[in-house]
Amino acid sequence: MADGFDEVTHDLESLLSSDGREYVVRSNGDQVNISSLTGKIVGLYFSASWCPPCRRFTPIFAEIYEELAPKGEFEVVFVSSDRDEESFNAYFSKMPWLSIPFLDPETHKRLKTLFKVRGIPHLVVLDANGMVSTVDGVRLIREYGVEAFPFSGERIDFLKQKEDEAKRNQTISSILVSTSRNYVLSNDGNQIPVSELEGKVVGLYFSVHHHGPCLEFTETLVEIYRRLKEKGEKFEIVLISLDREEESFNEGFQSMPWLALPFNDKKCEKVARYFELKAIPSLVVIGADGRTLNPNIVEVVEEHGIDAYPFTPEKLVELAEIEKAKLESQTLESLLVLGDRNFVIDRSGMKIPVLEIVGKYVLLYFSAHWCPPCRAFMPKLVEAYHEIKQKEKEFEIIFISSDRDESSFEEFFCGMPWLALPFGDQRKKLLTRRFKIGSIPSVVAIDQSGQTVTTEGRKLITTYGANAYPFKEEHLKHLEKEQKEKEGWVCEGDVCRKA
Repeated sequence: MADGFDEVTHDLESLLSSDGREYVVRSNGDQVNISSLTGKIVGLYFSASWCPPCRRFTPIFAEIYEELAPKGEFEVVFVSSDRDEESFNAYFSKMPWLSIPFLDPETHKRLKTLFKVRGIPHLVVLDANGMVSTVDGVRLIREYGVEAFPFSGERIDFLKQKEDEAKRNQTISSILVSTSRNYVLSNDGNQIPVSELEGKVVGLYFSVHHHGPCLEFTETLVEIYRRLKEKGEKFEIVLISLDREEESFNEGFQSMPWLALPFNDKKCEKVARYFELKAIPSLVVIGADGRTLNPNIVEVVEEHGIDAYPFTPEKLVELAEIEKAKLESQTLESLLVLGDRNFVIDRSGMKIPVLEIVGKYVLLYFSAHWCPPCRAFMPKLVEAYHEIKQKEKEFEIIFISSDRDESSFEEFFCGMPWLALPFGDQRKKLLTRRFKIGSIPSVVAIDQSGQTVTTEGRKLITTYGANAYPFKEEHLKHLEKEQKEKEGWVCEGDVCRKA
């Protein structure tokens, strides 16, 4: 059984033919008898021109095919999901393999049903006997390239064992060197041997040039890199670009003082999978011994800058202690005052000194006009604000905007009865990082002493409205108990049961 399919032997002629047709076609119109595929490993490639992931995968697959085809053991048959013949022909013209004719929709449909195709691109591989080796060919091609051939379970198990062994014996060379390249590039085009990185702490920087968070983090990283170089530290960075356009790669790399893998190098995606990349930007730190020190140090670097170096576990423990002390000594001033930025503004633009807010209960409201959930939440928050104000005069909200232009900021802020940080204020970035704001709208509650009460203010106001105030744990437990009782539940201790 392979990938959940019964061990059925498929006869290729029965599988791929239809009434009156015993052939598949090439992009030039030549007909190839299906019987000529007998005894070969055959990939059924489900794809379409309208599908962006398909268009990205097809050139990668074509390169693998061109490498395997001369051996005469492998063939691919395109099963199209294109909606018109013109699109099919244009797309198929870029493929070096065979295809079911476009004008045979019944065979296309039958094959998709038989192999339970739910998404594309999708690659089913049949072995030389017509049995399914895998229905996960796309992932295998992406992960292992030509090495995945012949796509058998035994071959994949071998590659996984080889990968596990490589991780156990990891070096900077095993990560970055390929069979055709043993160097990285400097941004002036010079080839730098990977061997020159041995014995250094190396940051592998996964980035996409025009992605906003990557642009912001690159600025931070450039400053840290230059300062470490000035201090003579044995530290290097290698860009692993995930850009799809060479122009974008070149533009981004020119602004970086470090090294890079070449654009579109096969190792880029392979290394991203090796480190199980989950987000960008990511900065994987490899120690001087070639072992992984940290799978992603971005947040720590954003928070602590150069003080995070050399990114060792011991350094991170030290920083955690510093962070703990900082949280314990947190005040509203420490959050909202940065140099001469010691004020917030009201709707008229008047500056309100932070000192005038100290001692009040404050909600930090992270939001933006362009965000539909933010606009939907606003009326609820305005209502809660007025209700809370009636019973607690020493209460305030501060809007922290993620708007992209000042006019949008002003349009949104004019409907708010509270205060705000000025548009584009650098404190927004610091507060977003401090409270790990990953989505908006978000509401952080700060009590009268300046301590964080909760970062779940939005959820609590949505659920309880103004009654959520003052957001303390005991108060919220009481509200939850009341709500359960109204719904016919009785809560005793840690257990709730139906009355």
